[in-house]
Amino acid sequence: MSKRTIIANIIGVIVVVLLIALGGYFYIQNKNYVKTDDAVVSADMMGVVAPTSGILTNWDVKDGKNVSNKDVVGKVSDGKREIPVDAKMDGKIIKNEARKNQMVQAGQELAKEADLDHMYIIANIEETDLKDIEVGDSVDITVDGDDDTTFDGTVEEIGYATNSVFSVLPSNSTGNYTKVTQKVPVKISINQASDKVLPGMNAEIKISL
Repeated sequence: MSKRTIIANIIGVIVVVLLIALGGYFYIQNKNYVKTDDAVVSADMMGVVAPTSGILTNWDVKDGKNVSNKDVVGKVSDGKREIPVDAKMDGKIIKNEARKNQMVQAGQELAKEADLDHMYIIANIEETDLKDIEVGDSVDITVDGDDDTTFDGTVEEIGYATNSVFSVLPSNSTGNYTKVTQKVPVKISINQASDKVLPGMNAEIKISL
């Protein structure tokens, strides 16, 4: 047997071993984990709204300001009295949409606050994978804004309907039907998120089954 043949055989064996190892890896991954990059960082949010129409006075709000539930952050004068504007939850102002002394309307959103201390991930999981997921499953999370860090998480809630149920698109009435795999939102807590993690950022998750 020539040297060239021996080398070719060795290379062939190595390739076969690598393919077997790779196949085993993907089998284990698919058997023990559910992964998706169709996920986004979320947080509970609430608007700070004008209680009545009038002039906004004493407006003490800026982006990044920490507020507590029922904190008075401004007042609206209707010409007869000043009515306080208060925060509706503990959180941080993430968007200020008003300025002192501007005219506002009753119910107008003046700012948006978010609970950044308890952020979570909303992952859209394919219906075919949903049967393997349970509340309490551990999750590895990476976020595009801090992709050098893997965060620990836990499955908190599994949605009760697919995303398509809430779609505003009309149903197909032509009779030409193509089956599409549906996705269900799954809420995942994110433990000790860094300051680099912000609501709206893309994420990837791996749920341990």
